[in-house]
Amino acid sequence: MREDQMTSGDGGYLIAPDPDAARLTRAVRGVDHEGREQDIAVVEERPLTIYLNGQEIVTAMTIGDYPEYLALGFLRNQGMLRDGEAVTGVDYDDELEVVVVRTDRPTDHEEKLKKKTRTSGCAVGTVFGDMMEGLEGLRLPQAEVRTSWLYALADRINRTPSLYLTAGAIHGTVLCRQDRPLVYMEDVGRHNAVDKVAGWMLREGADPADKILYTTGRLTSEMVIKCAHMGIPVLASRSGFTAWGVEIAQQVGLTLIGRMRGRRFMCLAGEERLVRDADAAGPDEDRRHQRKGRDLSEEKT
Repeated sequence: MREDQMTSGDGGYLIAPDPDAARLTRAVRGVDHEGREQDIAVVEERPLTIYLNGQEIVTAMTIGDYPEYLALGFLRNQGMLRDGEAVTGVDYDDELEVVVVRTDRPTDHEEKLKKKTRTSGCAVGTVFGDMMEGLEGLRLPQAEVRTSWLYALADRINRTPSLYLTAGAIHGTVLCRQDRPLVYMEDVGRHNAVDKVAGWMLREGADPADKILYTTGRLTSEMVIKCAHMGIPVLASRSGFTAWGVEIAQQVGLTLIGRMRGRRFMCLAGEERLVRDADAAGPDEDRRHQRKGRDLSEEKT
């Protein structure tokens, strides 16, 4: 179902996690702190190699779901797919674990691939080229953000069945509109989860101007840059900030909200666009979700 087909009374996601999906987890026997054997679900990792036309771009470690969206979003967020560029095909080979994205024009990113930056992301994220490329002069839409939306989103997302709640060792990114989560992606690296959302938006032609991006990862420079390149004016997280991430958010006009716990949060950029229309003294999260928040912020991301 497309975004424009959702009705106001439809509370469902367009895409939601499927923690029971085959191949995403494996049962492994271990021993707990009291010496008891038990089987637990652990997340699978598998390589995915992305090609653009005939050129190999990168091999990413991923859980293996939505490979086409991951490839499209990665290439878009790296500036290797231009605005309005015609994608003529996206082919995934499950046996080879390869995605080939084809466009209607020849591409050569040899020079860009030489400029490689290791990021602070899970699984040693990588950014190709100048990280700030394309941000000069960029100003995001000045979209208002209601605190009632933030509280509703946090409550709904935290209660959604997910791979994180089943097995842990995972990050989530959720594309939202006002108080409704639309597309919820997970992966071992938060960048992969963001790229899957970007790929879905590219495929579906989704308008970013009225969207909120919710992530479980830290609000670092590369996360802010990806959100800005996607054209999304609001980025929110349960976790904290880096100084450069805040500076870039202020530069491009992005509303940056972090440390979301129940009805508590910090806004370090775009505070003037916040509309406080809900009681901040409402109920806090229960202990289960508080533990989840601490775990996510403390994981190596």
